[in-house]
Amino acid sequence: MKRVIVGLSGGVDSSVAAYLLKEQGYEVIGLFMKNWHDDSVTISDECPWLEDSNDAMLVADKLGIPFQTVDLSVQYKERIVDYMFNEYEKGRTPNPDVLCNREIKFDVFMDIAMELGADYVATGHYCRKATIETDGKEIHQLLAGVDNNKDQSYFLCQLSQAQLAKALFPIGELTKPEVREIAKAQDLITAEKKDSQGLCFIGKVRLPDFLQQQLKPKEGVIVEVEDSFEVYNQAIPEFNSKENELAFFAKKPEYAISDGKVVGKHQGAHYFTKGQRKGLAVGGTTEPLFVIDTDVKENVIYTGQGKNHPGLLRNVLFVSNDELHWIREDLALNDGETLEVMARIRYRQPLEKATLYKVSSGLYVEFANKQSAITEGQFVAWYNGEELLGSGVIS
Repeated sequence: MKRVIVGLSGGVDSSVAAYLLKEQGYEVIGLFMKNWHDDSVTISDECPWLEDSNDAMLVADKLGIPFQTVDLSVQYKERIVDYMFNEYEKGRTPNPDVLCNREIKFDVFMDIAMELGADYVATGHYCRKATIETDGKEIHQLLAGVDNNKDQSYFLCQLSQAQLAKALFPIGELTKPEVREIAKAQDLITAEKKDSQGLCFIGKVRLPDFLQQQLKPKEGVIVEVEDSFEVYNQAIPEFNSKENELAFFAKKPEYAISDGKVVGKHQGAHYFTKGQRKGLAVGGTTEPLFVIDTDVKENVIYTGQGKNHPGLLRNVLFVSNDELHWIREDLALNDGETLEVMARIRYRQPLEKATLYKVSSGLYVEFANKQSAITEGQFVAWYNGEELLGSGVIS
């Protein structure tokens, strides 16, 4: 009998995952990960981890499976929280959920599971795994979840073959309403529970509050850049190679305060991210202002009017070699090779047509259409049909 350790989060998805595995004849053990206990920044009456761990325990009890809590807060702080602050200070926008899967759930947590003699680790993610054989070698595929509204493959875009080999995603074939139906039928306490938003496992954190603990507020100016700004309207040079052309279009404009007019003040450029509209508190513009860039060194926020402002739109991005990751190592491109894919630069974004170009220093992703707010530090993930092939950090 194979032993599976399920990460029970106290939500409906992982509860049903545990139930299904038990039905399938696995020996199931529930484990709750406690990753954060600084209550000063959680909105504590909404969803403290205590309530979640209690729900997880009641579900385990109902299903008749062993349950325990593991405290991973030290690793979580080192690998996720510190990384987030570090990225924000560099003026990049991190994606803690992707990192949490790579570093915590399928690494630290997986190690604990293996020490407990597990054959597999299971989570309540809406995605699927398939295994194929190529040249006599087993290769694991990460596939999108059946529920289009809920597909979470993007969050797992950094997993490796070794991690996938030991992973199970029991609810990937189901839709969210089906999952709730099963939970109801089994009388699980989490059946009606709302989905948690907010950082993976931190509870509902107000991100600015969370950041402000480490990143001190400092007042700076908000600059509005007109769409007539010369850089947007410069003549496109002749290129002697595709690589030069890609490099040209991947480069984001550099701004100086003199390129626009000062329209307001802010409390710290590192609290803002590209494409952001809320929190600027500048009125009197014809169209709403969007953040088109942040300069954390000079502490300036650059903005533009309207969601079609040229400062928001670009169709090429770059991923450096050390931040490039292939789930399908067997399909990794060699220098000079290209691949037609579908790609997304954020969770829940519809997939867009793109071409990958491998060069010696990394990988260019050229989209057929311009993308809004390509954000450094976020992940780009590329697919062939339903299969997620690889991903990288936008540089």
